[in-house]
Amino acid sequence: MDKKKLSSKNLKLAIQKEGRLTEETLELLRKAGLEFESYKQKLFSLCRNFPLEILYVRDDDISGYVEKGIVDLGIVGQNILNEKQPKVRKLLNLRYGFCSLVVAVPKESDISTIKNLNGKTISTSYPQSAKRFFKENGISADIVKISGSVEITPALGIAEAIVDLTSSGSTMALNDLRVLTGIYDSEAILVANEKALTNGRKLLVDKLLTRFKGVLAARSYKYVMMNAPENILGRLKEIVPGLKSPTVSPLVQKGWISIQTVIKEEIFWETVEKLKKAGAQGIIVLPIEKIII
Repeated sequence: MDKKKLSSKNLKLAIQKEGRLTEETLELLRKAGLEFESYKQKLFSLCRNFPLEILYVRDDDISGYVEKGIVDLGIVGQNILNEKQPKVRKLLNLRYGFCSLVVAVPKESDISTIKNLNGKTISTSYPQSAKRFFKENGISADIVKISGSVEITPALGIAEAIVDLTSSGSTMALNDLRVLTGIYDSEAILVANEKALTNGRKLLVDKLLTRFKGVLAARSYKYVMMNAPENILGRLKEIVPGLKSPTVSPLVQKGWISIQTVIKEEIFWETVEKLKKAGAQGIIVLPIEKIII
């Protein structure tokens, strides 16, 4: 890394160089309006339009970099935070990189509950998380740390069970494993060094947070335009709780209005069906790039 190009005046953000969070992290940064170059061989990027330096590192190193103050911010999976338990400040759940840490056994195994794992050998890349989980459940197991393909260890006779991350469950199925229970859920998290929130960098951190929150808020809503008889506006307000002060414009056709509002993604379809039933017509749905709250 060419340290001469790094500036102590800029915020420093560490992200995963290559892995399951990388592409979505880069997408988030670009949607937040940050302009920078990135490719696999690059170790760091300088933003052209914001005082920010992006460092590309191993995911296992990110929390340590943040804790030690080598960088101000980091984007890392909750699974890493749970495992390493670094002294960092959690700022924002980023709503991607979803997965779960689970306990799994071979499909043909006669192990049916976690209690059956007492005295068994369990392989994992998350030994601290596994130890805490089994201790909390009163289970004494031999935890073997594995770096690499944990799923293969039961077939090799190394362990009777594994503790590993899964998202879709396809890797487990491909290796003839079944999930016994979940330990915790994980997603991408923005974390900060405590000093970055108290010194002169806090203003920059807050500005970056505003950008990220704007992108995340936009993902949760759809922008909706519709036409409706003027006399049902009150009913439409009841259907869409967010429709408190909609943009309402009269149409050429007397007694009709055009309404613009936002609807939460999670209840979008059921809400649209209610709007249609109430009398709304010509419903147009558009994505939202950002919402500044």
